[in-house]
Amino acid sequence: MKLTIRLPYSYQNDASVPFFEASPCITVMDADCGLCAKGATWIAQSDTARDFSIVPLQSTLGHALMHHYGLDPSDPLSWLYIEDGVAYTSLDALIRVGKRLGGKWHVLRLLRSLPPPVQDGLYGMVARNRIRLSGRADLCALPNPEVQKRLIRQTQTPGLAAKE
Repeated sequence: MKLTIRLPYSYQNDASVPFFEASPCITVMDADCGLCAKGATWIAQSDTARDFSIVPLQSTLGHALMHHYGLDPSDPLSWLYIEDGVAYTSLDALIRVGKRLGGKWHVLRLLRSLPPPVQDGLYGMVARNRIRLSGRADLCALPNPEVQKRLIRQTQTPGLAAKE
């Protein structure tokens, strides 16, 4: 999974990406994944600055953002984090989310001490097995009001579902 590097906020000039009100931090997450639902809850509960928006991967917007950055929305390794207009993915994205949330989440920076192949292997192992590890959940139906406030709802893309 190779992220296409683009200029900050380049998605705003891409006609294939629907317009949306951007926040400083945008996460594109699998809306059918239990681990992603837990991640969205973690972000919503820890984001006291209200910097984060969450885009379901299966939405038109999620699909368009993934394609804009050269990622395959059906690849279980695809997770996208955009901070101040710059895109990140994989374990690097998780580390950056922890840094942005601050406090005890700075501990995630310790993952940077792992060699990149180990980071990629660890992320890949969890991502490929996320449904088996945590089951399924409907991110958009979570009863957590903080998650609901952060969701950017767009039309579902027909036939788009993440592979397990």
